[in-house]
Amino acid sequence: MPTALVIGASRGIGLELVRQYRNDGWRVIATARKQEDCDALAALGAEPHKLDVTNVEAVAGVGWKLDGEELDVAILNAGVYGPRHDGFPSQADFDSVMHTNVLAAMRLLPVIAPLVCASRGNGKLAVLSSRMGSLSERTSPAGSLYRASKAALNSVLIDTALTFGKQGATCIAFHPGWVRTDMGGAGADLSVEESASGIRATLAALPASDQAVYQTYDGETIGW
Repeated sequence: MPTALVIGASRGIGLELVRQYRNDGWRVIATARKQEDCDALAALGAEPHKLDVTNVEAVAGVGWKLDGEELDVAILNAGVYGPRHDGFPSQADFDSVMHTNVLAAMRLLPVIAPLVCASRGNGKLAVLSSRMGSLSERTSPAGSLYRASKAALNSVLIDTALTFGKQGATCIAFHPGWVRTDMGGAGADLSVEESASGIRATLAALPASDQAVYQTYDGETIGW
């Protein structure tokens, strides 16, 4: 039975990824910050772990709990948008966005990547990034703090691939599309079901690579 890890699975795309992998018979390990969300994940048949990705002790703890796992797919989904205004960010806004979107990845990916390398086949390590993090394709400064965090997240993933790619972890940064979630809003183009299904299909078709790739949920390549 293949195993997937979804970090940040309390709602939206993360929760839908858990639901779809479970429906296809996968073993799923999933994390959420709140106990009631962990209980909901358990009701779906997942193995829940309570995790606040901004808490260094909690990250170390989940690393210890996952020790010895062999992950066919690992997806870091946890993230926040931050302030909707642009310009001068407050210290609190900057810390919240960067700690959740970047620092958490810097701590978690080195813990997760060896478990992906240990998988029986072509292990996939994914982060939920955004097209807004692209430097080469940027056409708007809107959402500047979020953009900066996703560009930094992409950098962390590239470094992870340089370290673990030759050991068997295929690393990918995903733009999940404009999705009808709390972040995307009710007027977005895609349902969470469509985005999650596309992410899963793109992961399944992704060939082994020791170089990080940057793609949309449906497999379109994005320039870093």
